[in-house]
Amino acid sequence: MAGRWKNDLNWSEVTPKPVWLNRRHLMLGAAAVAGGLLAGPVGAALGGRPSKYSTDEAINTLEQITNYNNFYEFGSRKTDPAKHASALTTDGWEIRIDGMVDKPATWSMDDLLEGVTLEERIYRLRCVEGWSMVIPWTGFERADLLNRVGVQPSAKFVVFETAERRDEMPGLRSPVLDWPYTEGLRLDEAMNPLTILATGLYDEPLPNQNGAPIRLVVPWKYGFKSIKSIVRITLSDRQPRTTWNRLQPEEYGFYANVNPRVDHPRWSQATERRIGGSLFAKRKPTKMFNGYADTVAHMYDGMDLKKNY
Repeated sequence: MAGRWKNDLNWSEVTPKPVWLNRRHLMLGAAAVAGGLLAGPVGAALGGRPSKYSTDEAINTLEQITNYNNFYEFGSRKTDPAKHASALTTDGWEIRIDGMVDKPATWSMDDLLEGVTLEERIYRLRCVEGWSMVIPWTGFERADLLNRVGVQPSAKFVVFETAERRDEMPGLRSPVLDWPYTEGLRLDEAMNPLTILATGLYDEPLPNQNGAPIRLVVPWKYGFKSIKSIVRITLSDRQPRTTWNRLQPEEYGFYANVNPRVDHPRWSQATERRIGGSLFAKRKPTKMFNGYADTVAHMYDGMDLKKNY
């Protein structure tokens, strides 16, 4: 199907789908790799070798990942995207890449993925409400695409834009946000190997409610930074005014790094609750940079992260 990447693996070649989707406590650590335990799709695509950035935490189920989402284009409740996102058509999807690049162009998904080596990556994602998931993304490093279009020396920021289709996205009828949804990263953040463009989860194409057919994943930042259903990527020399930052700048800063020492004005961000766990389970301490400090902290050396929240 045009515009939708599909894994070459068949379910018959890996762990049966019902078994995989209900395996709530699969651990993806080095010991599991050494012991040959990665028989399912997450390991199979790389011959049993997950990304070096993979967490060893248990993965959330497909049902949990696809039924608890923030995607305001389909509604403001977390159950709305699963109800309404089926209306989104992704065939023939195109992404415009422009601004301060040597090769501005409009790319089809097939062109975008030509020659790309897809990797299976497991990330912990936490959002500003204090809940978290562990999701097995399929994707490729954002830097790979930037290197292909040729970033000009004066570029400092990367701006992303979500599709705006009022006939397919009922949430656009509400003035709750300024449409289309936009987000941005500093160039060094976009080039960090932890920043990926995701095209699937588990071994299937990305579901609509999770940002089909392509979305950003920035696992050391709060969830609203990982923009969905991207149609435009622009390189700029100016820091963009992003959607939530324009709407409520005192609550949603441009950087939005996971930081337990910086509270949201209306709630603490020092602890988190895992989706899929018991409502009565003890909340866990939130980790600085979502546990990825070794890979990303150097980008913020000398910065006041309470001021640059």
